[in-house]
Amino acid sequence: MAPASSAGRPAGAGQAAGAGQAAGAGRPAEGGQRRYFDWAASAEPDPAALEACLPGRAPFGNPSSQHREGREAREALERARERCAAALGVPAQSLFFTSGGTEANCIPLYSALARQSAGRLLAGAAEHSSIGENMKALARLGKKTGSIPVDRSGRATPELLRAALERHPDARFAAVMAVSNETGAISDIAALRAALDDSGLPPVHLHCDAVQAAGKIPVAPGFWGADSASVSAHKIGGPRGIGLLYLRRPLEALCLGGGQERKVRAGTENVAGAEALAACLESRAAPERLAAAAAEASRRWGILLGGLRKIERCRIIPEERGGPGGEGGPGFSPYILQAAFRDIPGEVMARALDDLGFAVSTGAACSSASRERPALAAMGLDDALALEGIRVSQGWTTADGDIEALLGAVSEVLKFL
Repeated sequence: MAPASSAGRPAGAGQAAGAGQAAGAGRPAEGGQRRYFDWAASAEPDPAALEACLPGRAPFGNPSSQHREGREAREALERARERCAAALGVPAQSLFFTSGGTEANCIPLYSALARQSAGRLLAGAAEHSSIGENMKALARLGKKTGSIPVDRSGRATPELLRAALERHPDARFAAVMAVSNETGAISDIAALRAALDDSGLPPVHLHCDAVQAAGKIPVAPGFWGADSASVSAHKIGGPRGIGLLYLRRPLEALCLGGGQERKVRAGTENVAGAEALAACLESRAAPERLAAAAAEASRRWGILLGGLRKIERCRIIPEERGGPGGEGGPGFSPYILQAAFRDIPGEVMARALDDLGFAVSTGAACSSASRERPALAAMGLDDALALEGIRVSQGWTTADGDIEALLGAVSEVLKFL
């Protein structure tokens, strides 16, 4: 595995009690190899994306300008859109470039404020903060909101959605992520779409956060029948600051500006980022390559889970994934795993592993400033167990040796904590 950047917190900085002892027993030498297990936060760069972002590679003109330089930029942007559409199996006119997954989640959510009779907004109880926190903001603005419960894996199910609709028959919008960014649990978006269509209610807009799905698991054409969906480039090796919003039909956006992206997303378009995102999707979303990469990832997770099962203080979250044969299958992404270690806060374990050269997290990087774990709480975990959880996520450069080294590092930490 290629070493991750050595930039960041120096070894030993900000250690919690006990973490320094663990680090001292096996801290890599200054500038030594790092092993990266936080791909769910941001992936290692894809070479094709890096090439697309080289200075002078993309046209520098403003895509909205009418002169030749502007026209060249517009042509490059539209070619990138067509390439993204081909990789995702959707019409090019259904895709809108955004600044990333958060904005692509917020545009359809806040569009409800632009409609006089938008109805109640529902969201899964374990959604990413780009949905969850904005649902709270909308509630403060007086918008009617509601929650779709999740099961103990962090998954929204048709049964739980139907129960939410019974409580809130005025619902006209529902947001559910395709893959849990905490546990890797996969929600059946197509089945949720069918549940909405069979509810007998007026049409309900279904938004799918596909940030942890695109380029990692098969994404059905049309995002399983969702009305809108979000994609982020840096989760699949692209640069930060570029994403996609899929819309099955046009909507009226709340945030306006110069009319770019057909008045759905205002602001000068990021041409180089769009080309890089297209390169990533072509590289990662091709069915044969995606399937091969997922099979390898699932096999590696089998090694990790096999080792974690032997550790008495370890608990896999959810427990159903920790049993024999729980490496992945159709119910979980093979790229994200949640585990907890008895009597060790997750932030302490993460810091100790960091000092040993391993990058893991305690959940979404967007919410790292908060110790709360709302997604795990929504799954029914008690506060103590939720705070002991760490998220381990892998990618296409992860190797068997990295998995074995991580297991060794966990065992080393447990001797001192």
